[in-house]
Amino acid sequence: MTGESDVRTAAEAMEDAMLPRAHAVHSDPEAEGIEDAPLPAAVTEGPRKAKSAAEWAYQRMILYIQKFEEQLDETHEVAMAFAGDAAGVMRIEGMGYFDPDMVTFYGTDPTGARTQLVQHVTQLSVMLRALPKARADAAPRRIGFQLAADLGAAAPAEG
Repeated sequence: MTGESDVRTAAEAMEDAMLPRAHAVHSDPEAEGIEDAPLPAAVTEGPRKAKSAAEWAYQRMILYIQKFEEQLDETHEVAMAFAGDAAGVMRIEGMGYFDPDMVTFYGTDPTGARTQLVQHVTQLSVMLRALPKARADAAPRRIGFQLAADLGAAAPAEG
């Protein structure tokens, strides 16, 4: 018999179908990705169609960066490589988007030169990498914590 909590209206069923979903399988049964974590309200709130492709890409990249940083030790910081591009590696220092379809990454390359990547969401292909800290005597910078604040997510405490 179906309980009251199992009964949904057609509108609720349609809304559930529109919520973002994620799934991943790992070779290590202990491994977790953002696909396994509850999504912040800023990602799930509001009608899905109300967000541009750029905003969707921006919000999901924040979650990937934050989860990646959680796995880093105190001697490494997050950087990104441009998949399929000879542009190299960028230490991520900022990120943004421009509706309806552009995502921007700000940072520095391994030589310390200021770098900015402006990417159309249909071309977005990023590999996150762990690089040794820019300054060995400084605490690692965790951009994921600042980006998560933009989502309104509770950022985990820095370790």
